[in-house]
Amino acid sequence: MPSPNPRFQAFDLLATPVAVLDVQGAILSVNAALEDVLGQSRRTLHGVSLIEQFVDPQPMINALMGVRANEFAALRYEALLRRIHHEDALPVHVILAPSDQANEVIVELLPVEQQTRQEREERQLEQAKANKELIRNLAHEIKNPLGGIRGAAQLLEMELESKDLTEYTQVIIHEADRLQTLVDRLLAPHRRPHVVGDVNIHEVCERVRSLILAEFPKGLTVVRNYDISIPEFRGDREQLIQAVLNIAHNAAQALHERIAQGDGRIELKTRILRQVTFGKQRYRLALELHVIDNGPGVPDSIKDRIFFPLISGREGGSGLGLTLAQTFVQQHHGLIECDSEPGCTDFKILIPLP
Repeated sequence: MPSPNPRFQAFDLLATPVAVLDVQGAILSVNAALEDVLGQSRRTLHGVSLIEQFVDPQPMINALMGVRANEFAALRYEALLRRIHHEDALPVHVILAPSDQANEVIVELLPVEQQTRQEREERQLEQAKANKELIRNLAHEIKNPLGGIRGAAQLLEMELESKDLTEYTQVIIHEADRLQTLVDRLLAPHRRPHVVGDVNIHEVCERVRSLILAEFPKGLTVVRNYDISIPEFRGDREQLIQAVLNIAHNAAQALHERIAQGDGRIELKTRILRQVTFGKQRYRLALELHVIDNGPGVPDSIKDRIFFPLISGREGGSGLGLTLAQTFVQQHHGLIECDSEPGCTDFKILIPLP
């Protein structure tokens, strides 16, 4: 096998599987990501026909014929890719384009799951920006008339002689105070300064664990599953405690039936991810923190909206816990994902590491 072409070395920095082919479909080079996907080394794959790696080879044959005839600048289609040691083929989005060299083709094989995740992340970021603007505007619009209502009720109460009537003014004042508290909670993450210091994520988890067990001392087990090799990173410790606590607290409240039976379970799990892409950026290392519970799962009716403000699956819930958690994590250039089914709900926090 010839020595690796230095022209292709940059492809190893990509998370997307990439192959360079000749116009007959023989592999000239693959990057590290494609080695991982196919379960074979580039030495083994050199000279092998990529066409044969697909369940249905005909679309690739047609595409290469188009390249030879110079019919297009780039071609996209969906395909199923065979993998060693995997019974199921991998659905991929194929992007095929001629190289800047004659008789050479570059093929990107984006796993459909990864593409779907990237689209979901982009939607989450856009939603978070829209939510932030909406919350700020709504909170300020509510605040001013709310102060007027409370003040007018206090003045009216001073003029009333009947204690029966002052009960009504007290209702107005108490409800105005309740709404003021809600508005303050909406504005809190945008007002509070970002206090940056060294953060040990396991100290964060231990603080959350002790707070949850103090509130739910019976019937709930909070399991530690830590990767102690995770390094410290720069961040706002109190914000991260609040973010993880909001998620864990929601989980504990969803587990009320399990806790009553004595088998409620929350797992705090930390791992390191390497060469990962999220939030449209590539990171060498990232923290992956899971908060997993064995509750009934997130209702289907709100699954796509759980990070929206004022959306709650629990009667009496404010619908702010997850919104604030997402805001705090995004201030650390991270994001939160949720995978839920009955018996297992997994909230995953991703944060870049140095």
